[in-house]
Amino acid sequence: MIFHKLDRYRNEGLFILRFGIGIMFIFHGFPKLIAGPGTWVKLGGALSAVGVNFAPTFMGFMAAISEFVGGILLILGLFTRPACFFLLSTMTVAAMMHLKNGDSFVKYSHALEAGILFFSLLFIGPGKFSLDEKFSQGKE
Repeated sequence: MIFHKLDRYRNEGLFILRFGIGIMFIFHGFPKLIAGPGTWVKLGGALSAVGVNFAPTFMGFMAAISEFVGGILLILGLFTRPACFFLLSTMTVAAMMHLKNGDSFVKYSHALEAGILFFSLLFIGPGKFSLDEKFSQGKE
């Protein structure tokens, strides 16, 4: 089949995926990061959906950081799996909050889709075009 020839471009495709999603999460997280404590409290309050009710300002700040810095790390392919873990955690809480609030699928689908993506990247890794790959060469 003609699409089978594209197999040789897996690493390029993985880089495009990381770059595109990284850019999107930089733009998604930056406004939350610069919005300040009022927004962080609201973000951190989403953790109540999973029974966590302490330090909402700090937790919200960490969610904003995970989106913004996680996006940067995805683009670079640096600490990709830890970044994906934190992004997955953030998206899981977001999806759980929407579900708890009784929101429609349209409201929680972004968080759910992103969570599936980050969960997948935990297994796949960053690919050949990444700083993780560059730094791991010769260590095996």
